[in-house]
Amino acid sequence: MRNKNIILTVLLTFLIASFAFAGDKYQIDVTHSSIGFSARHLLISNIKGHFKDFSGVMDFDENDITKSSIEVTIKTASISTANEKRDGHLKGSDFFDAEKHPEITFKSKSVVKTDDGYKMVGDLTIRGVTKEVAMPFTLVGPVEAMGTRIGLEASLTIKRLDYGVSWSKTLDSGGL
Repeated sequence: MRNKNIILTVLLTFLIASFAFAGDKYQIDVTHSSIGFSARHLLISNIKGHFKDFSGVMDFDENDITKSSIEVTIKTASISTANEKRDGHLKGSDFFDAEKHPEITFKSKSVVKTDDGYKMVGDLTIRGVTKEVAMPFTLVGPVEAMGTRIGLEASLTIKRLDYGVSWSKTLDSGGL
């Protein structure tokens, strides 16, 4: 059996994820993958960060992409924005509430080929709220270097209020 790795970089405006393969399923290759985000702060700047602890699998059918599936789990408390005070606030009840909601999950329902690449549709769960999202992605590979490797790169924009992340009534109501 040959070694297979998939590297999925899901560049979400609020999430980013990556995967690697072993056996019949691709496992996230955490060494060569990242899950990151960019969020608007007070309408004037963008805060960038990432999650340090994540895992996931992808069943990849090269002959029929519609038979493929992806699942990702992110440990909420692993958030990092290079600012300890802000990270503590993001882990708190105003934002991710990491104590009550220790994981963010994505589970695909379908994967299809599009004119521009591919699209996965699935359930994204943040703070216990699950919403269906459609996430376009590009597929890189497979590459036969040190075992089969496949890369995926995706981007998604979400609204924090859709997931119960509301920390400022003034901002949420458009007062700023």
